Amino acid sequence: MQPLAAGGGVSWPLYAATVAAALLVTAIVLRLAARSTAAACKARPPAGSLGWPLVGETLQFISAAYSSRPESFVEKRCRRYGKVFRSHLWGSPAVVSADAEASRAVLQSDASAFVPWYPRSLMELMGESSILVLGGALQRRVHGLAGAFFKSPELKARVTADMRGRLAAAMDAWRATAATGAGAAVRVQDEAKSIVFEILVRALIGLEQGQEMNYLRQQFHIFIAGLISLPIKLPGTQLYRSLKAKKRMTSLIQNIIQEKRRRIFEGKDLCAVSRDLIDVLMSNGSDELSLTDELISDNMIDFMIPAEDSVPVLITLAIKYLSECPLALQQLEEENMELKRQKSDVGETLEWTDYMSLTFTQHVITETLRIGNIISGIMRKAVRDVEVKGQGDVVIPKGWCVLIYFRSVHLDANIYDDPYAFNPWRWKERDMAAATANSGSGFTPFGGGQRLCPGLDLARLQTSIFLHHLVTNFTWVAQGDVVVNFPTVRLKRGMPIKVTPKT
Repeated sequence: MQPLAAGGGVSWPLYAATVAAALLVTAIVLRLAARSTAAACKARPPAGSLGWPLVGETLQFISAAYSSRPESFVEKRCRRYGKVFRSHLWGSPAVVSADAEASRAVLQSDASAFVPWYPRSLMELMGESSILVLGGALQRRVHGLAGAFFKSPELKARVTADMRGRLAAAMDAWRATAATGAGAAVRVQDEAKSIVFEILVRALIGLEQGQEMNYLRQQFHIFIAGLISLPIKLPGTQLYRSLKAKKRMTSLIQNIIQEKRRRIFEGKDLCAVSRDLIDVLMSNGSDELSLTDELISDNMIDFMIPAEDSVPVLITLAIKYLSECPLALQQLEEENMELKRQKSDVGETLEWTDYMSLTFTQHVITETLRIGNIISGIMRKAVRDVEVKGQGDVVIPKGWCVLIYFRSVHLDANIYDDPYAFNPWRWKERDMAAATANSGSGFTPFGGGQRLCPGLDLARLQTSIFLHHLVTNFTWVAQGDVVVNFPTVRLKRGMPIKVTPKT
């Protein structure tokens, strides 16, 4: 999920001109509370500045986020105050951590210390039933069921078959276009979004290609555009449109849930093997931890976000970085061609385990996650005064937010040699098992702790499959593109490439 980089549809000039007014009342109350809390603490919060009255340093953060070096806001303050400093962002006093150890301590903490916190527009859209904001036993149950589902060999086998089928159809169309002699122009980001969204929606709610799928995707585009938007729910605003789109999506998904319940009641759907995530959540409820239709439908929408945002962008960034690093592309191609030859010689179809066994391909994906920073950071709120060990002991006062800024850690020269260079070979020497499991303190692209993204294995698998079939069937020439990092990480032109079939 992308709490600091999700959604879109708001231009920087409009946002900068109106965000101060939108946060005015909240900022005044929280700023006074912050000063009162900080004064009451035995140990002071870390050094830093709360910035301008009312708006804090939010505008400076956004300005840096739109630049070619989004981490400059944090870097400047790290040089002045250290890797953990105080600020005022999104209407709340905040402690910002660019320190690997301190960030890891926050991620590993439970609800007795920190609870999720997000900008108001995102909170409005997610709702109280979202796994992003759920706490306690209910959060652990939903997260555990979803995690087991996404990691199951059965789902991975189904997703692998679906990916192969959708890629085969797409690549046939590319070949047909290339046969005209001019080569086929492909926008990788658009192709990846189309393929991944349909496959994941099928896994989540059992919906097949067709009119309902097209309608759901249309509404989802409207919905996701409001995740980071002005927190104003008046008709005509982006947040208002996004809330209406969510209501329409919820209605569609709840109809699917009710139809499943009807079939179960009538004894027509007694299959022992769950086919989609709705089946899993429906069949694992209890009186103590009842999973309502509203909770299930809200979380289906949450789990669609990686299908539209995170996974397609991961695929697109990997192709961009490979296009700019011929040696890495050559080694990845050789590894994948060798696997294809081995399977062809014995007449076997590639299984999901084959794709995941491609060592250098996994190094490429890991390095893409590190340097691409699809999730730039996450935010938590302290429910009590919390002492965090890192670069010196610091106190996060009760009621303050903490921004765990992954990007600065992933690009820290003290952790990674030449951190801005795309270097997949660096993971050969590092503990790849720790990186893949997302447990290394200097590598947290999927978050961590009890809220570690449950779909991390599936994201790697889908990216591996896409890369394998692209490099074994085509060569390409990239037409150039730039990365935009706010409000969501994406390629400005969709990463256009001109592909030529291999003979």
